[in-house]
Amino acid sequence: MSNPRKKIIVRDSTLREGLDTPSVNFSLEQKLMIARLLDKAGIPEIEIAAPGNFLDDLEFAQALAKERLNVKPSGLIYAYNPSCREEIRMASGLLRRFDILMPLSPRRKPYDYGTKTKLLLETLEYALSRNTHIGVGFPHATQVESDILLEIGKKAANKGAERITVYDTNGSSDPFYIHDLIRNLIKDLDVPVFFHGHNDLGLAAANSLAAVYAGAEGLDLTVNGLGDRAGNSSLEQVAVALYLKGFETGISLKDLMLLSKTVEIESGITMSKLAPVAGEFVFSHKSPSHIEYPELFEAFDPGLIGNDRSLIKK
Repeated sequence: MSNPRKKIIVRDSTLREGLDTPSVNFSLEQKLMIARLLDKAGIPEIEIAAPGNFLDDLEFAQALAKERLNVKPSGLIYAYNPSCREEIRMASGLLRRFDILMPLSPRRKPYDYGTKTKLLLETLEYALSRNTHIGVGFPHATQVESDILLEIGKKAANKGAERITVYDTNGSSDPFYIHDLIRNLIKDLDVPVFFHGHNDLGLAAANSLAAVYAGAEGLDLTVNGLGDRAGNSSLEQVAVALYLKGFETGISLKDLMLLSKTVEIESGITMSKLAPVAGEFVFSHKSPSHIEYPELFEAFDPGLIGNDRSLIKK
């Protein structure tokens, strides 16, 4: 099952979502270092501005602008935040694009859907008056009835949102549900749909791939899956999986190992040696029956990501 003609947009969220990882707090220079490596790897967009830390993140955006990289910086703004219009005005001068967020869970304010929709559309209209590249994101999109997501998504698209991002905020979904949800959503929307996955059940990479098979045009990913709680969809895992399944991302796969190792060192979050794709043991072979034909036991050639095979003989 593949689609060699389809281009998937990767939006890296390491410098936004990754900072929600306990004990991770990148300095400005660390952020710039990681941004340079993401740019070198061919990542087209990086999410750098987060709700709740917006003004500090815009300082990084100013420093990043001086780097003159190809990668486009983006950010997130909550529609219900009292200071959202001020954030929109400031972001419009520093970010190439940003998304207006509206949590769909009735347990998060504003609590009724009528108010959620009204506030979202008003904020979206104001944002579009300041910047033409505006999307809309829906946290908790997989924790409400799909009709709610479709209804509010349609209204946002009709108002002018360039794209819609579906968040599996608590990581509770599975690939079958995500495939059906994205496929049905795309049938009724004329704008690109992105997917943002969390890894609480270990399914973030699989859910991301399912979203793409269903027609999603973009994915939020983080290096080493860095992120809140159990983390997010892993950039290196999903990028390699997309390549092997025939999708195009424009990512230089041979730059992924350096990127992964750098984020591991700078974040202080040690990656499991058993981690898929970039883990230390992925191409290590110990079983005698494997050593004769090790390539038969590998999902892909280690050279694809600039790695080497290791044969461990007793």
